[in-house]
Amino acid sequence: MSSQDSPATEPAPFRVALVGYGPSGSFFHAPLIAATPGLVLDTVVTGNDDRRKQALAEHPGVRFAATADELWGRAAELDLVVLASPNRTHVPLATAALRAGLPVVVDKPVAGTAAEARELARLAAAQDLLLTVFQNRRWDSDFLTLQGLIRDRRLGEVHRFESRFERWRPQPKGGWRESGDPAEIGGLLYDLGSHLVDQALALFGPAQLVYAESDVRRPGAAADDDSFIAITHTNGVRSHLWMSSTAPRLGPRFRVLGSTAGYVTYGLDPQEGALREGLRPGEGIAWGAEPESSWGTLGTDENARPVPSVPGDYPAFYAAVASALREGTEPPVTALEAAAALEVIEAARLAARTGQVVQL
Repeated sequence: MSSQDSPATEPAPFRVALVGYGPSGSFFHAPLIAATPGLVLDTVVTGNDDRRKQALAEHPGVRFAATADELWGRAAELDLVVLASPNRTHVPLATAALRAGLPVVVDKPVAGTAAEARELARLAAAQDLLLTVFQNRRWDSDFLTLQGLIRDRRLGEVHRFESRFERWRPQPKGGWRESGDPAEIGGLLYDLGSHLVDQALALFGPAQLVYAESDVRRPGAAADDDSFIAITHTNGVRSHLWMSSTAPRLGPRFRVLGSTAGYVTYGLDPQEGALREGLRPGEGIAWGAEPESSWGTLGTDENARPVPSVPGDYPAFYAAVASALREGTEPPVTALEAAAALEVIEAARLAARTGQVVQL
């Protein structure tokens, strides 16, 4: 066999360290990393014995570190750090990883302020390293479907975008996400608002005006659990975004109104539920596919018809990360995009406190 006939050597996979193995790390990041060609889950950072046992059972051969600081001393053995740790740790750990020469994926929100996100972007650029933010809801089935409808002008000129993440959780679950401590970067404006605002900006561009309402309604809760944001985009589109843990009746996930048609869809993308049930991409199932009963409808009240949903595709995020590491392509989400969303969230917090419309 000639050298030209020899099979090409497969490049070594990028070795990933995952910081945190709570719900975000174990249900989302770890399985998606493991399912991505070109990536391998090398190390999980957790000091919790039960979570170590869980990680080892789910990812045999994985190594462990008790703290993230242990990673920086062996940065040469790693190619990527993924932060699925509490929000308050995102900025200091991302900063440490970048200074150690390691590319970083940060779960949303990347920071508590737009200024901090921009500073991380500057550091990553100075180090010539990848920095991206896990805004997985850009790969939801309903969002991908809506993107296609807008691209193909199936709604005419869109003038209003309504989007909801609502839940019925009358009893607080506790933990840092519902803490009133500002250092925790908790509450729904940061938690679900990070998704809703990111989607709105991805669809309709920069925000010009922001109005918001934000309340703490449940006894025992200390962080906002029922909030609303109204955005006027620079192109004139208005986005109305609801996030709530106190909704006994749920509204549509999307209601999008255009000059010729509207699009309405209910329910959540199936991928989170599948991951929580232990299903994995590439296991012979139609990943991300919605049943016909979950399809949204397009048209007017007189002629609305179901629209087949584009399959959701969370694996596309880490596939894009692997491509960015190997080929230098653009990251799936930039830190500056995340900063733009945080600027809206900060404006929403100010608007909710003052009752005023905030101009960006």
